[in-house]
Amino acid sequence: MMNSNRNLFVLFNTELLDEKAVEKEVRCLKTVLRYIETPEQFCIATELVDRNRINSNKKRILKESNHFRLRPFRFLINKN
Repeated sequence: MMNSNRNLFVLFNTELLDEKAVEKEVRCLKTVLRYIETPEQFCIATELVDRNRINSNKKRILKESNHFRLRPFRFLINKN
């Protein structure tokens, strides 16, 4: 979630933008992604589903998302 080292694949029309404009756009994208990829925003957009219930508890969602593999019958569902 909070990975600052990432590869961004962005398509630009290079005829219209120079190098400084491209760098500015990438900085703006990183700023937007830094706001969007917070744990709070992740919990707002995600529900934890187990075999019997749907849970929107922030602590449980974060605890479960820290597992490399989810435990059996647990699913992280994006609300979008």
